[in-house]
Amino acid sequence: MASFNLYLIRHGLAGQHGDYENDFDRPLTDEGQRKTRQVAKRLHDLHVQFDLILTSPLVRAQQTAEILQAAKLSHHLEVATYLAPGGDMQAWLDWLATWSAANKSLALVGHEPILSTWAERLIWGKAQGRLVLKKAGTIGLTVPTSGAVVGTCELFWLTSPKLLLD
Repeated sequence: MASFNLYLIRHGLAGQHGDYENDFDRPLTDEGQRKTRQVAKRLHDLHVQFDLILTSPLVRAQQTAEILQAAKLSHHLEVATYLAPGGDMQAWLDWLATWSAANKSLALVGHEPILSTWAERLIWGKAQGRLVLKKAGTIGLTVPTSGAVVGTCELFWLTSPKLLLD
């Protein structure tokens, strides 16, 4: 059966939640940028590549996606509103049905708890609250390119960023 690799990547360490008038504008901290660059470099060293990076429109997620792109993990980056907090998984599934995914690799850069919730739904068909995705962490799934997606994916990677840092 044909499949593709899906990487769900949480944004790096960001400024404090209450320090910004609009949470949308909360950026990565200097430490968050540094650690995210290290994670991106390590992913590059491991020959991870994405045909496309989809990112939440929030500043911290876009900065994370741009760091991944700058590390030459992908040439293509798009903003996807359904990856914002409270995002709509069905909107992503609708988009996915139109994307030619066979033998490709896709990265979603976003937030918790939606990324781990989506991963659990894709693996087990429902959220179970068992996967933990740390900031700048990665979940990797093998996704079938035909038939049902929810409940049929296979987990191949779950790592916290500290395992990828130098």
